[in-house]
Amino acid sequence: MFFLLSKLLNFFLMPILWVLLFLFLALILKKPKYKRGFLLASLALLIVFSNPFLENEAWRAWEVKATPVKEVGQYDVAIILTGVTGYREDLPDRIHTHKGADRFLHPLQLYRLGKIEQFLISGGDGRITGTAVPEAEQLEKILLMAGVAEEDIITEANSRNTHENAVNTAKLLAKHPEWEKRLLVTSAFHMRRSQACFKKAGVAVDVYSTDFYSAPRYLTPDETIVPNAGSFSNWHLLIHEIAGYIVYKLMGYL
Repeated sequence: MFFLLSKLLNFFLMPILWVLLFLFLALILKKPKYKRGFLLASLALLIVFSNPFLENEAWRAWEVKATPVKEVGQYDVAIILTGVTGYREDLPDRIHTHKGADRFLHPLQLYRLGKIEQFLISGGDGRITGTAVPEAEQLEKILLMAGVAEEDIITEANSRNTHENAVNTAKLLAKHPEWEKRLLVTSAFHMRRSQACFKKAGVAVDVYSTDFYSAPRYLTPDETIVPNAGSFSNWHLLIHEIAGYIVYKLMGYL
């Protein structure tokens, strides 16, 4: 039930939906002051959520900063959280990755540099309806194709959210006491919630952020005043993550 409600909440957190709702109210309401108020509100939302400078400042405030590769020490295992692949029934003979592919590409780099001994990949099937190949298994295939030794990969394919990632990973780690040094790898925007969940589950980790949405601060016109349609999608992701952090806090997962 919690999984289904979280997917439903994600729909209502779309900024573009708020704009459309306010425009709709401006059209159907009779009183001029209410029509004007909702029209101005929709215009304000359009300006704010299409502004790339404001979006970037929000990302810079929320994301957990990067750790330079040269500063990464030696780790027994890298814990990779999924959420970066898709599954298509019409193209089942290949693996489809999204922007967050850095979640496995960056620790692969650390593995090649000899900074990581093994991988623990956590993540199952996040679909509400139907079934797909668990994400952990998909990432395992990619790492194997990249030349990672099969014995260096362990998968946990039952988790459907970050809370379950932490709980199920804790159970696996209990079977591997030799993994004393652990590196948690996920997207920078997702790291706050992930780190808190693992701490709540009693798993001590260092963190390694990847998949950044923030960028250096530029004050050029295209970055400060020119609207960007893509900002709406990015704001939706950020708002969803912040809401998820709050909900997890209320649920006692953090």
